[in-house]
Amino acid sequence: MTPVHSDTAPIAVAAHTVSAPDPRFHLRDYAILLKPRVMSLVVFTGLVGLMLAPVPVAPLTGLIAVMCIAIGAGAAGAINMWYDRDIDRVMQRTMHRPLPAGRLKPRAALLLGSCLAVLSVAIMAALVNAVAAALLALTICYYVFIYTMWLKRRTPQNIVIGGASGALPPIIGWAAATGDITWGAISLFIIIFLWTPPHSWALALFRKGDYDRAGVPMMPVVAGEPSTRRQILAYTLVLVPATLLPVATGVSGLPYAVAATVLGALLLRHAWRVYRDDGVRTARGLFFFSILYLFLIFSALLLDRALAAYLTLPLVHP
Repeated sequence: MTPVHSDTAPIAVAAHTVSAPDPRFHLRDYAILLKPRVMSLVVFTGLVGLMLAPVPVAPLTGLIAVMCIAIGAGAAGAINMWYDRDIDRVMQRTMHRPLPAGRLKPRAALLLGSCLAVLSVAIMAALVNAVAAALLALTICYYVFIYTMWLKRRTPQNIVIGGASGALPPIIGWAAATGDITWGAISLFIIIFLWTPPHSWALALFRKGDYDRAGVPMMPVVAGEPSTRRQILAYTLVLVPATLLPVATGVSGLPYAVAATVLGALLLRHAWRVYRDDGVRTARGLFFFSILYLFLIFSALLLDRALAAYLTLPLVHP
């Protein structure tokens, strides 16, 4: 499938009026370009990677690293919106974004994203370390060129292969503290990498019509809903034991293992419901729970580390 970028792309089922840019909304629209909801999860997982690293990092250096991850994520989001403005125009979920709605010009989004991408990598290299900067540059380039421009419109495996970009922030955070990559960081990467397909395919199940109209070959559109439901369950069955990898690599301990097991059972319950029930409600339920699930998994990693640090503190006698 050849990417098409045309301002004459077909409009969604409902009539959609493109309005002239209004300066009053520019600040809010520029913020939307950065995909703040996606950015928040990226920043959080990057922060967890930083905090779990075996080498303590200076607070200012850690703050700079997390800010660079946030800026880099926003940059990738802005470039993604610039490139996908034609298909965003025909999807109900995205047709009101600043570019398809006509509130911002495409050039503004591309310029913003490009400048922020360069800025985030340059600051990371200058003030943190070269390894973290290289990983941040890889993440941005992978999301923009590999996922957005190549995979998304060509293969139903777009989410599987492209999910690597969303799984890299914890490794960036880890490298910001240590200057290298170890199995502990890779275990965090694997969790997000395996989490991405069930999460994204759950969305695709109840937004199938959007992807079909836009010509995006998401799994339900190409392979059908029954196959997608089976694959969601299969990936979840692999994901749940994989969440124990941080225990195997020494990153976390028993409290996290208990939390991951309970959360995994809840996620499997949602995936099983999606497998057995072809209704939209179950797919929607899995999608929203999966967001909470990833947040709680990484929160459990942080709490486990905090508890371990507390228990090893020396007793202070008056």
